Order: sequence, then C-alpha cells, then structure tokens
Amino acid sequence: MTEEAYKNGQVLLIDKPLTWTSFQVVNKLRWEIRQRFNIKKIKVGHAGTLDPLATGLLIICTGKQTKQIDTYQGQAKEYTGTFMLGATTPSYDLETEIDNTFPTAHITEELLHKTTHQFMGEIQQKPPIFSAIKKDGKRLYELARKGETTEIKERIVTLSKFEITKINLPEVEFRIICSKGTYIRSIAFDYGKALHSGAHLSALRRTKIGNFSVDTALSVAAFIEKLKDNSEGTKTPEES
Repeated sequence: MTEEAYKNGQVLLIDKPLTWTSFQVVNKLRWEIRQRFNIKKIKVGHAGTLDPLATGLLIICTGKQTKQIDTYQGQAKEYTGTFMLGATTPSYDLETEIDNTFPTAHITEELLHKTTHQFMGEIQQKPPIFSAIKKDGKRLYELARKGETTEIKERIVTLSKFEITKINLPEVEFRIICSKGTYIRSIAFDYGKALHSGAHLSALRRTKIGNFSVDTALSVAAFIEKLKDNSEGTKTPEES
C-alpha cells in the first residue's frame, strides 16, 4: 500500500484490543501512517465506537474514504458476549462496581430464551449514563464520573436477532444483531429487569458490521507490521 493509496482512501478492518478506546486506535493508526510515509496530515476516522471494555471489529477509513463513514456506521452490527445475572452496576458493565444484587434462583433456561422475545424488533432503549453521548457539550460519562445525574432520552433501536448461545448461571452468553445506536450494555440491564432480577455486561465483542467480519480484521500490531513491510517495499534502491 502506498502513500497515495491511503490518501485516496482505504477501508481498514481492525480488531480493537481490550481497554483501548476507539479514538486511541484511530490516533495510533494515523500516527503510524504519517510516520511511515512522512505525511504531515491525513484524515483517519472510525465507523462506530466500541467501549474500552469491548473488543472486535472497527472499520477505520483513511483519506477520501472518510466521506463514507456514515454509510458504514449505519449498517447492522453483530455482537457476541456475556451477561452476568444477579447484579447491576451503574455503568451497566465492569467499568464500575456492583451496586445492587438480585435473586436468580427462579431463572430457568426456558425463561432465559423466552425473555429474549421481548427485545425483538423496534424497542425503546435508554442509553447508559456512562456513555459518549454529548449533552450541553459534555460527554455523559464525564458527568457520571463526577457523580452528576442527568436526564437521558430514550431512543428507538432495532434488534433482528437476540439469542442465548450458552448458559452457565450466573453467566449467560448471547448473540445480537442490531441497528446503529444500540447499546448492548442497556440490553443487559433491561434484560435483567425483564427476568425479574438484574444483569450487567461482563464481556462484549463486535463480530460484524454489515458484510464486514472481524474474521478478516487485523490486530493493531499486525497492521503496523504490514504497514512497515509495505512502506519498505515502496522505497527506491537509493533509500534502501
């Protein structure tokens, strides 16, 4: 891949590492591309945020392809992961400590599968207070970490698939296919309530965006190695 190719626009499939923010991945790739080709400025962006505690597919666009970010972002997304039943956290995941516990003795395999039907199709969902949504110019997670509360409007999202793939109580593994803007952490919280218990998200992986699959994605380290090989291959004999 040449400097010109990145400027003209590339779609890069990256498997986001655990604990990295999506912006850290973008910044890392932008820096590496600039360093390898000695470019002062190049546009790089992602088509859909993943939380730091999630792994999986990030679509990264460079150069002129950044104009297509909204198109990629609007496509259906597939996730797999794990709900931990019997307890909730303020962030709906493992970022914060457990704040409430609930009974789980009444939960059967039949109930777990049956309850997923309540979430199929269009549903009303309230995003977590610990989210990157902006209100009055500030990210909601910034307010939440300061202990401030704010009213969050519900939004309509669509689930075309919600299946329980493995049960090992209190852990329940799932697969979900959903529309843009769906918070799987909120699904965890609401699913727990629907079970007359509680739940939070303990693991999450994005496996698909539209027809793009994480199976063909590169780790950040693998991309950097590939970039190094490609840039060295474009050097002239004098540069080598």
